[in-house]
Amino acid sequence: MARLRNRGPQRVLPAGATVFGMGFRQFRATVKGLRRYPRTMLFLLAYLIYNDAIQTVIAIAGQFGSDELKMPMSQLTLAILMVQFVAFGGALLFNQLSARFTAKRAVMGALVVWLGVIGYIYAAVSTAGEFFVMAACVGVVMGGSQALSRAIFSQMIPAGKEAEYFSLYEISDKGTSWLGPLVFGLALQHTGSYRVAALTLTVFFAVGFALLSRVDVGLAAAEAHREQAEAD
Repeated sequence: MARLRNRGPQRVLPAGATVFGMGFRQFRATVKGLRRYPRTMLFLLAYLIYNDAIQTVIAIAGQFGSDELKMPMSQLTLAILMVQFVAFGGALLFNQLSARFTAKRAVMGALVVWLGVIGYIYAAVSTAGEFFVMAACVGVVMGGSQALSRAIFSQMIPAGKEAEYFSLYEISDKGTSWLGPLVFGLALQHTGSYRVAALTLTVFFAVGFALLSRVDVGLAAAEAHREQAEAD
């Protein structure tokens, strides 16, 4: 703590301004500025859609194991811990894949695996052992798909504005995190089947994959950096 450097005096708010008001104005300016980068916006839309499905799978996995498979809490806890360790290895694996095939293709590959996970849940997961196999697959792609998505986004935003654009990234992420659970919950309510309800999430993964496939990451990065250079 004592070795941290002072970055200069803190910014003083204008008279009559509030932190909330300044933050809201900055958020609005960031959203307005994002419109100049349509490919970045397209990627952000794709991410919001497929990440919503990822978060839903993670959220309902324990409920599926408990209610559908009647697994005891001890086994579910062990599966959750296993996912965390496997996710670390999965992130390293996808880092290698991104270096070989590009981050975009690695994420698209992860989305295909996610679709396979949903199909596996629907067609085959009926025992605790199969649940652990499913959890291991989730761990492999969970860390990689989310970490690489952030890496892609970081290439497509203006230099020097990372904080405000990643704030938008996180706010937008949380702002749509209810959609997947809502669709899953409605499907479960109407069908009474966790397996059928899980199939609804394939739409999110498929749409996210289709949108991501249309994103030219290199061109988006060039546009963001060129405009920033012109502004400087």
